[in-house]
Amino acid sequence: MSMIKHLPTVPSTNTWLKEHASEFGHGDIVVTDDQTAGRGQRGNFWEAEPGKNLTFSMLLKPDSIAPARQFVISECVALGVSEVLRDRLSGHIDPDLVKVKWPNDIYVGDDKIAGILIEHAVNTERILHTVAGIGLNVNQTIFHSSAPNPVSMAQLAGHASFSLTEIMEDIAAAVLRRVKDASRSDRGVDHLHEEFHSMLWRNDGNAYRFMLASDTSRFVAVIDGVDPDGMLRLRLPDGEVHRFAFKEVVFI
Repeated sequence: MSMIKHLPTVPSTNTWLKEHASEFGHGDIVVTDDQTAGRGQRGNFWEAEPGKNLTFSMLLKPDSIAPARQFVISECVALGVSEVLRDRLSGHIDPDLVKVKWPNDIYVGDDKIAGILIEHAVNTERILHTVAGIGLNVNQTIFHSSAPNPVSMAQLAGHASFSLTEIMEDIAAAVLRRVKDASRSDRGVDHLHEEFHSMLWRNDGNAYRFMLASDTSRFVAVIDGVDPDGMLRLRLPDGEVHRFAFKEVVFI
């Protein structure tokens, strides 16, 4: 059973847990009602109405996952969140609408419902620990930030009565189950990678617009897949495939 540390308010659960990582074990959680400086990907602010949504971080200590395959931990977290969303929103939406936007945001259709921030402590031999921060829109129904496409479970289900604690515990269990599978064998890692591909947003053979972060130039490409190291493969109209790291390319 994971230990759950509740903080009424904190600037960032990820930052707090990184500072206190030595005091916690594998699967332990820090959760807050009010995260005042939550960080998303690219350093973006994560909007969360106090007491309405889930803002928490998990500590993971996947001893047998090699540093070179650390992206599988990101896959475990994204797939765990997706599994719970598909289950909890069953009957309200088509489960196939729940997708993972590379590298690990969670979308329902073209709307963002969850953001994930993965931060590793790694040496040359092993992953010392991972802090996985999860922001999930649950019972919030009005969003005030400039984010273009937020959506919540309550909006999708037509009601605002989801239990935050139950959803968090379900997510933790789903993530830990996948981390355990990945830790057992290379076959488990490969299976998770295949599952991640099947859930990948816009991985449908169609061409989409992208932008290079370095010079804002725009181009059209088809998602060709994600490599085990987390690099995104994009196939250009001439058939050439290019690899991009996170923050090198932006979806438009």
